[in-house]
Amino acid sequence: MKPSGTFILNIKERVVDGERHTYVIDLIKELKNQGWIWTEEYIWHKKNSYPGKWPNRFRDAWERLLQFNKTKKFKFNQDNVMVPIGNWAKDRLINLSETDKTRDESRVNSGFGKNVSKWVGRTMVYPTNVIHLATECANKNHSAVFPVELPKWFIKLLTEPGDIVLDPFIGSGTTALAAVQLGRNYIGIDTKDEFVRVSQERLSEAQMYIPSIAEDEEEFGENTKNEQN
Repeated sequence: MKPSGTFILNIKERVVDGERHTYVIDLIKELKNQGWIWTEEYIWHKKNSYPGKWPNRFRDAWERLLQFNKTKKFKFNQDNVMVPIGNWAKDRLINLSETDKTRDESRVNSGFGKNVSKWVGRTMVYPTNVIHLATECANKNHSAVFPVELPKWFIKLLTEPGDIVLDPFIGSGTTALAAVQLGRNYIGIDTKDEFVRVSQERLSEAQMYIPSIAEDEEEFGENTKNEQN
């Protein structure tokens, strides 16, 4: 991976003998031992998760997305994933207190703080690290398919048109499909011939209806220009 690149790992714990396994925590520590920087952790909230119940727990409605980097300087296009400010701003930003106008540090010295006045007059803001997306209804012959909008979100945030997106566990090809749709190149790897075939068929069918990367770059630049105007 290039120094400016990012590794995103979608993973979740499973339950073994009635308790959460620690393999995700163990993996994070091992990657850090190998020299990776654990930059951030995102949560994918599955909006349409169906109910479930076990003797000592309930259905998981979320999965982790762990971000690792080789250096602290990496591509990070925050403006590409901005969201509407939301209804909270209508009342909250009308009458600001004195502490709202400066960086108000936590009173328990936690190191957290905020300046509420920075959001006055804004219609678009940066998102949180919780991504709300429904799961795929069809599994596309694979047991762990995530929605194409999930890799799209990270590809828009962490890459630029023409970059290469690598998926070392290509599965049904969802990440590669997202890359193509956003004007990026891709490399996909899988040990199972069945998944290689499924992903190739899916991508071949999709690429018939997707503009070339050059056209996508031109459109991306035009859209960015329009947003700035």
